[in-house]
Amino acid sequence: MKHYPVIQLHQVSKVYRNGTVALKDLNLVVPEAQFVSLVGASGCGKSTVLRLIAGLGSVSSGTIDWGIDAAQRKLAFVFQDAALMPWATVKDNVQLPLKLGGMSSQYSQGLVAQALKVVGLEKFAHNYPRELSGGMKMRVSIARALVTQPNILLMDEPFGALDEITRSKLNSDLVDLWLQHRWTVVFVTHNIYEAVYLSNRVLVMGTSPGRIVADIDIDVPFPRGEDFRTSSVYNEYCRTVSEHLAAAMRFSDMVGF
Repeated sequence: MKHYPVIQLHQVSKVYRNGTVALKDLNLVVPEAQFVSLVGASGCGKSTVLRLIAGLGSVSSGTIDWGIDAAQRKLAFVFQDAALMPWATVKDNVQLPLKLGGMSSQYSQGLVAQALKVVGLEKFAHNYPRELSGGMKMRVSIARALVTQPNILLMDEPFGALDEITRSKLNSDLVDLWLQHRWTVVFVTHNIYEAVYLSNRVLVMGTSPGRIVADIDIDVPFPRGEDFRTSSVYNEYCRTVSEHLAAAMRFSDMVGF
């Protein structure tokens, strides 16, 4: 079943005040309910793309168009760091965006409880961040994003600082959540294996300036379990992404970046 485009970037360029060209003529279309990952070397502009989509910066040229109007568009952003308030409980951290939005505490309690249940932390609502593991802190960060009931989820390397076992578990949990809610997701990562496991599409970015050099469909049905992670199909997709990434890096070296 085909879905309408939700996010469309047309010939988007981003030049910073110091003259750095972060992105050049980048085109990207993300359909409704698709999970898209951006992979690339540090400095290729992955996070810049995410921030521009989120409205946390302005394009230097080009356009960002939306397939849904502003009233229906609900974006949530999960950053690299959980960025929790250490003096506040898990519940209060998750409630923060609702509080900032002016929602009454009486109404928000149910939404907070639901978000914590979704990420499996309902029993930790009254704990403080110092009492949580790294993986649990990131779950709180995800709950804080989900409490606003988004339909578009932007994630900037949310699992990059975690050990591989925790990361693998959260990858599986994220796929399960996406299958339940069918958000439109743009996910930034350095990890090829993570990108292939999670995504409908993996976009490989080249550097200096940032641009998309490969768009790879991961044509494997969901749900995906451990059998997929150990399959030859998975390994072949990872190899394909890796080859495109290596080619992009060789090109940057050839032109002197």
